Amino acid sequence: MMIAALVTGIGLGSMYGLIALGFQITYSVSSTVNFAQGSVVMLGAVLGYVFAERLGLAWWLAYPLAILCCGLFGMLVEALLVRPFASRGSEAWLMATVAGGIFLDNAVLFSFGNEPRSLSSPLVETTWQFAGTGLYPQQLLIPVAAIGVALTLHVLFRRTLQGRALLAVVQNTLAARLMGINTTLMISGSFAISAMLAGCAGLLIAPLFSVHSDMGTLFGLKAFAVAILGGMTSASGVMLAGFLYGLTEALVTAYLGSSSTYIVVFALVILALTLKPDGLFGRPAVKKV
Repeated sequence: MMIAALVTGIGLGSMYGLIALGFQITYSVSSTVNFAQGSVVMLGAVLGYVFAERLGLAWWLAYPLAILCCGLFGMLVEALLVRPFASRGSEAWLMATVAGGIFLDNAVLFSFGNEPRSLSSPLVETTWQFAGTGLYPQQLLIPVAAIGVALTLHVLFRRTLQGRALLAVVQNTLAARLMGINTTLMISGSFAISAMLAGCAGLLIAPLFSVHSDMGTLFGLKAFAVAILGGMTSASGVMLAGFLYGLTEALVTAYLGSSSTYIVVFALVILALTLKPDGLFGRPAVKKV
């Protein structure tokens, strides 16, 4: 039971961390987040199913295409639901992105249906035995892929011109604009990256969970809790918080039962934030006077 719980926790935690990293990126760049992030998780899984199962595309074409569509949706969210309000100093983007997620959920419900579907994968057809526990290869792929994506983003941010421009916007938006950086494009790009991370997470978990129109809501809520817990100013902290959250959730479920999971886990989240208001790995904001 312990081995199964640990593997499940690491897989879930890496997936939560991947989604939460999207929250962290947009917050760092624009001080806003996309509360439709959970719906984008669902969108990635649904588009992966449509492209691979219905249209018969090979996975190496279907999955990147689904992720690209999620990125385009993220840019649409920023342009229509965030920028018009944030540019006027209004925080109505909070409700606008929530409404956007609800709209997307119901649009998929209307067009795709709510009947759970299974996204086939050779990585869930057989199990590997480890310490007497059967594990799907897909469960092992999730943390490897999530860590790989996070490391790739780190390299891109540090080694490419566009990545350094994005980091410049994070550090000082006004100074970046004065240096000729298109900050509007950078913010739009951060929402695209955020949505692509969520879509990638949806594709990773789709073979293990049923694909349906409301599958992403709870994942999005948990990922936001992870982002707050890790500290919205720390990308590595968010990933570490994802692993901690996933392991805690899996162990509580295994030993106390699923009925106690959310009570215990969110009580621990509240306790952690009470002791560390800026997150476990975050840093207090510095106010210049």
